[in-house]
Order: sequence, then C-alpha cells, then structure tokens
Amino acid sequence: MEKLSYPPNLQNLRIVLVRTRNPLNIGAAARAMSNFGAFHLGVVTPYEKAFREAVSAVGAAPLLAKAEEHDSVEEAVRDCSLVIGTTAIGHRELQHEVHSLEAAAKQLRKKLETGRVAILFGSEKTGLSNHDLSHCHWLLRIPTREDHRSMNLAQAVAIVVYEISRTAAKLTAKSRLPRAAADMETVIESTRHFSKLSTPAAIFTVAPPPRPKKNSVACFAASSSAPATPKSSSACFAKSSGG
Repeated sequence: MEKLSYPPNLQNLRIVLVRTRNPLNIGAAARAMSNFGAFHLGVVTPYEKAFREAVSAVGAAPLLAKAEEHDSVEEAVRDCSLVIGTTAIGHRELQHEVHSLEAAAKQLRKKLETGRVAILFGSEKTGLSNHDLSHCHWLLRIPTREDHRSMNLAQAVAIVVYEISRTAAKLTAKSRLPRAAADMETVIESTRHFSKLSTPAAIFTVAPPPRPKKNSVACFAASSSAPATPKSSSACFAKSSGG
C-alpha cells in the first residue's frame, strides 16, 4: 500500500512552547513534531537554557538544533496570520472562543494553505498567561476526562500535530481516489480485451504425452521383474532399435 505523504504546507505550522520548565518535554515535543511532519519549533524564555541537549529528542536532533529562541510571544508569532492557544479550561474564565481539537484541525488545515499558523503551548506548571492569550485569535482544547484535564506538555503537542497531519493525510488520500478508479478501469478493460483474443481451449488444453512403444514397455516389465544382465540389456537394445 502506498504511504500517504503529508502536504508541504505543513511547513507553515509553527509550534511555540512558552516558558517550558523541563527540557525533556521540549525534546519529546520535537520528536513528536518530526514524527508527523512539522519542522518549525519556537521556544519562549525556556527555564533551562541547555534544552537543545535534551536526550528525549530521539531522531529529531536537527529539528531541536534549529529551534528558534524568543524573548516574548509577540516576537515568536510576528510572522503568523493566525495564532491559536491551547488550554485545559478548568475553572478559568476565558474571553476567547474555544474549539474542540477535531474542529480546530479542519480550520487550521485550510489556513495552512495560505499562511503561517502558530499554536502556543504554555508552561507545565501554569499554562498560558492572560498576556500570552492576548496574542491568540481563538483557543483549542484536547478532549479529556473531565476529572483529569491536565496533560503532559509533549503528549499534548503530539496529539495536536497528529490530528492536523491526519486531516491533511485524509484529504491527500481523497484526491487520489479518482486516479485509482481510472487505473482500475484500465486494468479491467485490458482483461476484457485479452479474453476476446484468447480462447479457453488455447489457454487451458494440454497435449497428452506420446505413448511408449510396445517393445519399450516389454523391456521395462522385464527389467522390473529381474535384475538386469549384459545379455538382457543387449536384447532390449536390439528390439528398440528394430533389430
């Protein structure tokens, strides 16, 4: 089965981690991004300056090495036409419209075709501040169990990027359906054409093997009933030769 390739406009996706405390989460987030085809990572005032050395970025060291470090959210999203914040909601009063992840992914997919989109993830301890949210157009929430809404930062990044890339992959697969149907019709027509040119007798009839000569059968019977001797072998050879 042909693998689905993610469309190149995922290059317009920016994942921005704000005040991340654990460098291992940054490394794991980079790994998840690489898994699903998002290669632009930004970090805003990370707690640990040596985050680029995180051993959790298995297979994603180049992505982590190229991560852009910023002093503010405003700086990190300055070239983006759409900025989305992530939230677990909880008991917090929000002034922004909140979309489910599934609905958000569909909207983001369309926006990514025409411009850059940034998705903000807050600190493991406090999330995004009100000042951070002031840069966002709207928010998205990953559906979780109501009694346990808080997620690990790297896991949240993985789920969000996966959902966006999955939506993109679905669209890519749908665009290939007409071509696949046309290819199948070509195969069917070729099979019909071949069946008209060939007859069943010509394809499946097998000629029977030639019947052995009578003298050969007699010699085989004689040799099967008694050990062969020079004299008997000579007699059989003479008979099969016509002598």
